[in-house]
Amino acid sequence: MDRRHFIGGAAAFGGALSFGSPGAFAQAAGAPEKAAVKLGVGGKPLLYYLPLTVAERKGFFKEEGLEVEINDFGGGAKSLQSLIGGSVDVVTGAYEHTIRMQAKGQMIQAVCELGRFPAITIAVKKEKAGEIKSPADFKGRRIGVTAPGSSTAITAQYAMVKAGLKPNDAAFVGVGGGAGAVAAMQKGEIDIISHLDPVIAKLEEDGLITPLIDTRTEAGTKALFGGSNPAAVVYLKSDFVAANPNTVQRLVNAHVKALKWLSTAKPEDVANLVPTEYHLNDKPLYLKAVRNSLESYSRTGIIPQEGQDSVLEMLRVIDPELASAKIDLAQTFTDRFVKRAGS
Repeated sequence: MDRRHFIGGAAAFGGALSFGSPGAFAQAAGAPEKAAVKLGVGGKPLLYYLPLTVAERKGFFKEEGLEVEINDFGGGAKSLQSLIGGSVDVVTGAYEHTIRMQAKGQMIQAVCELGRFPAITIAVKKEKAGEIKSPADFKGRRIGVTAPGSSTAITAQYAMVKAGLKPNDAAFVGVGGGAGAVAAMQKGEIDIISHLDPVIAKLEEDGLITPLIDTRTEAGTKALFGGSNPAAVVYLKSDFVAANPNTVQRLVNAHVKALKWLSTAKPEDVANLVPTEYHLNDKPLYLKAVRNSLESYSRTGIIPQEGQDSVLEMLRVIDPELASAKIDLAQTFTDRFVKRAGS
């Protein structure tokens, strides 16, 4: 999503994060090897990336001695391209990119889980709900996604394959993450949308869509994937992690602080924290979007093994190149930084 005006936010969720007491950040990392860090994100105002906005707005990066320049791109695939190209040092993006890039010989590593469920909803234009009743009916349709190759597109492709179609049986249209995504549905440019709150909340509020699949909840995630399926993470090139462990630790510390803050925050707290342009001049809608995603944020910052396995299985199903690729999942995520942040 670009920086155009749309809501981003999230809210409190039950259960404490497993990071110890509120003062559990006593073990500060050494001086950062690189204090000025460039970070890429594919739709910062989206609820998917709320922990990043919290870390920024609460001053957690500065507390960790970092100056973080946030670059917001049109989708997660573009953030990944910027990391590989060297224009950013770190990305908040979908975990699946770590697996995809390993298959291509590019080693990148996740260091902190932000979202434990994808929080993606696949919905059909209401006028076509009678003829598009399931992913089996997606063939030949236009599906709006944040950007082709991003997690919103991959999730829709996986749903199609499970329904007996091929991943390329539909046309995927990049609509960004904000007002443009809403407009694409309003104008009839797309038949189906695979997207996130607050875009989905806005389309539901306007009566424009009928949801078919909803991974904002544990039940919805299990219905599609059969188990957990991690979403947003903090990831970097593996060689950057090796060369800059103190910088990485401080980045993780800041995001862990954000997850802890979210674990007790109320929707109103979030609304007061995020930039006002995220609200779309509609606080009730914003609060609805917040409540829709209560379950989706990570409780621990650690990707469970079953979640890693689930994402790999999904990618093998939709990508022929990954079907037989040798993937070492242990290289796609390390929990050592999160464990130290909470020690």
